[in-house]
Amino acid sequence: MARPKPATFDKQKTVADNRRVRFDYHVEDVFEAGLALQGTEVKALRAGEASIKESYAEVRDGQVWLVNANIPEYSHGNRLNHEPRRPRKLLLHEREIEKLFGAVERKGMTLVPLSIYFNSTGRAKVELALAKGKQAHDKRQTIKDRDWKRDKARLMREKG
Repeated sequence: MARPKPATFDKQKTVADNRRVRFDYHVEDVFEAGLALQGTEVKALRAGEASIKESYAEVRDGQVWLVNANIPEYSHGNRLNHEPRRPRKLLLHEREIEKLFGAVERKGMTLVPLSIYFNSTGRAKVELALAKGKQAHDKRQTIKDRDWKRDKARLMREKG
């Protein structure tokens, strides 16, 4: 019998965060995926250098790839340093890959990374979201809700 998965992911050190995703997309489901990295990529991540602002994931040939994520070259690397924007393979179970592929193909959803982090065992992980794009009116509603929450909190502080 399989162990139950934890409700939240065990994030020890967050390297890169994509906060814009929750504004631009309706996040449906969140997955934790491992990253297949080269040695200098791990060292650059441990130094806290990465950007996933314009990145996305795609399913190709039964595998999931993280595309356009920028992990800059390691400063103390040699001629065997890695390429900063190369596609990186994401490590997921086959059942999860099939679920993601079905959602992307049938429902027109997008795979976007929410964050890159190291878990408690020191492994680099990607928090991957299955999301649907928001329309302009949805974004305006999100802004209204956020402003109202801020005003409500201010009123509560003033009243006591």
